[in-house]
Amino acid sequence: MKSAATSWGGAPVDMDGLRDRYLNYARLEQGLAKKTIEAYASDLMRFIRYVETLGITEPRELTRNCVLGFVEQLAEEGLVARSRARTLSALRRMIAFAAAHHWLESDPLEAISTPRQGLGLPKVLRTDETEALLAAVDTSTPLGLRDRAMIELLYGSGLRVSELVGLPLSGFDIQAGLLRVVGKGNKERVVPVGESASAAVQAYLREGRPRLLGGHPDRDRAIFLSRRRSSMTRQNFFLMLRKLAREAGIPQERVSPHVLRHAFATDLLEGGADLRSIQAMLGHSDLSTTQIYTHVSRGRLRETVEERHPRGSGKPRGR
Repeated sequence: MKSAATSWGGAPVDMDGLRDRYLNYARLEQGLAKKTIEAYASDLMRFIRYVETLGITEPRELTRNCVLGFVEQLAEEGLVARSRARTLSALRRMIAFAAAHHWLESDPLEAISTPRQGLGLPKVLRTDETEALLAAVDTSTPLGLRDRAMIELLYGSGLRVSELVGLPLSGFDIQAGLLRVVGKGNKERVVPVGESASAAVQAYLREGRPRLLGGHPDRDRAIFLSRRRSSMTRQNFFLMLRKLAREAGIPQERVSPHVLRHAFATDLLEGGADLRSIQAMLGHSDLSTTQIYTHVSRGRLRETVEERHPRGSGKPRGR
């Protein structure tokens, strides 16, 4: 393998060129995973568009101040510490790649630290908000039947969105009311499906999915199909949730696939389920990851006191 400092030719003429060269290097020589490359590509594009507003178009023009301004903008936009840390990690890697080729006049990341990632509490929806989200679905159409089934399954089984959109037809055992899910690390787990979710999925499989196929070959054999008869994507599902949130009168920033997964876990805990059972259903490898929901539950108890107790404020706490 050639060294990083000698294998990529002359200096790129602009920031987009640097980004493309780094991503090719990361993919071909560092062997980074496809999803990591995709995330870095998005993060680096965000940085490039920012520095363009400052008139910076070439790597040699990058300065510490422009990077600091970018970091501050990420915080102002409300990007969580974990996402900011990942974005800065992508930037560090690209800068190191450029530095190895002597394409920079100085180190623009000198003394800039990675944002601290605190153990923030996950966002959750109240039960009435989840019901409002479901009620906003128009189940008179094949797409509506699909959307209802996906939301019911996400909220009723606590799947990750990647697990949801990747479910094959063979993964749903209607008679047993079980899902066979392949999660992180290619680990398989079996998840129970509640009555409401099971009924919604069966209605979609019976009335919605055949109409989406419209007699065309069923190539993907995925449970959930797009209007183009291919597997649903995470992006399409996310956009669909945001649209339903608007229609349900729920702030869009409070609704996401992960929020519904959190709602599943929190509602189970408040209903008396033990942490080990919740851990198994969520597919967490470490119980400490699941334990965060005990903090969420205590937060809900505080809200109940404020709203219901004579000595409370009588107002719901801010979310």
